[in-house]
Amino acid sequence: MIKKYENNPIITPADVKPSRDGYRVQGAFNPGAIVYKDEVLLLLRVAETCEQDKDLVRTPVYRFENGKSYPDIMEFERADPDVTLKDTRGVIYRGKNYLTTMSHIRLARSSDGISFHVDDKPFIYPLNESERYGCEDARVACIDGRYYINFTVISEDSWATALATTADFETVRRKGIIFHPENKDVALFPEEIGGMYHALHRPNNSGFGKASIWYAESPDLLHWGNHRCIARPRDIPQEAMKIGGGAPPIKTPEGWLAIYHGKGQNSCYSLFCLLLDLKKPYRVVRRAKEPLIIPTEPFETEGFFGNVVFSNGIVERGGKVFIYYGAADESVGLCVTDIDSLLESF
Repeated sequence: MIKKYENNPIITPADVKPSRDGYRVQGAFNPGAIVYKDEVLLLLRVAETCEQDKDLVRTPVYRFENGKSYPDIMEFERADPDVTLKDTRGVIYRGKNYLTTMSHIRLARSSDGISFHVDDKPFIYPLNESERYGCEDARVACIDGRYYINFTVISEDSWATALATTADFETVRRKGIIFHPENKDVALFPEEIGGMYHALHRPNNSGFGKASIWYAESPDLLHWGNHRCIARPRDIPQEAMKIGGGAPPIKTPEGWLAIYHGKGQNSCYSLFCLLLDLKKPYRVVRRAKEPLIIPTEPFETEGFFGNVVFSNGIVERGGKVFIYYGAADESVGLCVTDIDSLLESF
């Protein structure tokens, strides 16, 4: 059985402390997930906005000085003709774009995988110009005892995927951008296969087709090649716009089990299962016809960006599979299942 946790959502913006005075947490969602020292750790995407004033438009920004960075606030006169409120996500001032929210990665910890305490301070946050507009949607894989965290970085040069490593979830070593703009939804396989590292990724498609799931391989997790498209959106309502990978795949006797998202009609997001060959992970063995999870609950259908369920964090624990998912770009939901049920969904 595949069951949404009855007391969802398990994390909301109210559970997260703002990273500075004048900020307000708009969303805590899209968490990467891993088991570390008998705890479940979530790598939350925390999106913060600014407290507003009737005469001023305030936007969060990061400043970079002397090799360090810190969060700050930019203010614009609301009546200034050079200020344009683009939509709920952006402000344009004299032709330059600013975001109404800024994201970083924050750790949340749990002994049972259900009740979480969120750290007070950011874990991964913008450090340089390539991350000026935020760090988003972390995924984490344990490979040979070391933890590899990839996340989306946003800047004036668009979005790309960066990599960091940690041994203790206290100190982090940044490895820089590993998939150039515009590419995201990168999921690392949690072990070497045939002497190489492997990943799913999702380059943007501004050509003749729609954004799809791609495969790549690497000798060192930094340099990637042998790219190939392995799954494209199907002619179904849930995949009308695009698809993209989710959490690092889970190894099963039948193949690598991946959960991916589809963006469909009316910008609604759903989750599907995909099974990849154990030795040739670029080969699709099976693909589910029906969605695994769709937005049905108020916290999924209503929020900052409604009708969204988006997962980039899955853990196996005690014979169960815990699927953590972002809901409406605002909070975190939990779905509990097991490997057999997921394999039966095809």
